[in-house]
Amino acid sequence: MSALHEALIGWYDEHARELPWREESASPWAVMVSEFMLQQTPVARVLPVFEQWLDRWATPADLAAEPAGEAVRLWGRLGYPRRALRLHAAALAIVDRHGGAVPADYDELRALPGVGDYTAAAIATFAFGRRHVVLDTNVRRVLARAVRGEELPPASVTAAERAMAEDLLPDDDTAPVWSIALMELGALVCTATRPGCQRCPIEGDCAWVAAGRPAYDGPPRRAQAWAGTDRQCRGRLLAVLRESDGPVTRQRLDTVWHDPAQRARALAGLVEDGLMVEVSEDTYALP
Repeated sequence: MSALHEALIGWYDEHARELPWREESASPWAVMVSEFMLQQTPVARVLPVFEQWLDRWATPADLAAEPAGEAVRLWGRLGYPRRALRLHAAALAIVDRHGGAVPADYDELRALPGVGDYTAAAIATFAFGRRHVVLDTNVRRVLARAVRGEELPPASVTAAERAMAEDLLPDDDTAPVWSIALMELGALVCTATRPGCQRCPIEGDCAWVAAGRPAYDGPPRRAQAWAGTDRQCRGRLLAVLRESDGPVTRQRLDTVWHDPAQRARALAGLVEDGLMVEVSEDTYALP
């Protein structure tokens, strides 16, 4: 596997995007913020919000000192705003348990609110240079093609998939670079649709290419809808509060979505999730 490692790491050295959370000066907190924001969200959308976030809250303590609602407000239209609440809760826990410093240990990271296996491994790897398997969508797709000869990985991570990734992880200090290089290759070249195999540094060693690039034949994968969904309705309601200087009335919220039943369901869900609070009868605000 050394040839595979050398080819991919060499490619990354030449083609890696310059991103603020990859700079040598980036703090572990900056890396952590980026990992929360990049979940299911493209880099182009994350960049401006990331910059605003770090300008305002350069440390976990800075964020922890403000209400959770301010995190939701600055989160803007990144989507999945519960991530903002979880990041705020994680900042509180970092201040309370770790003296305001993001921990380097995987288990301590995993114990923080909103931090799952992937996020803990990514922070430990990219912020502290630890050796962990980092399995995001891009990495899983690259390994499925290059090693297993399959167009797409399973819908969820399997034990065999994790074992394969562990076997491929370098034993030396290049492990973090290998992990980020896999991720970058999946983002820029080995994409889900129209992969640029002719530009791939490991094309000659790719099992999928060698097999003639067979099409995915697993269970059907449904595209995630947006228009007309409860998610879109929730986003519209939450946008009213983010753009307001204070509480808003139910009447004001009623103007942004036409379906009363769906609107009521979405509003109740936002309150239950802690993204919105009812400050008085039919009046709502950010937490």
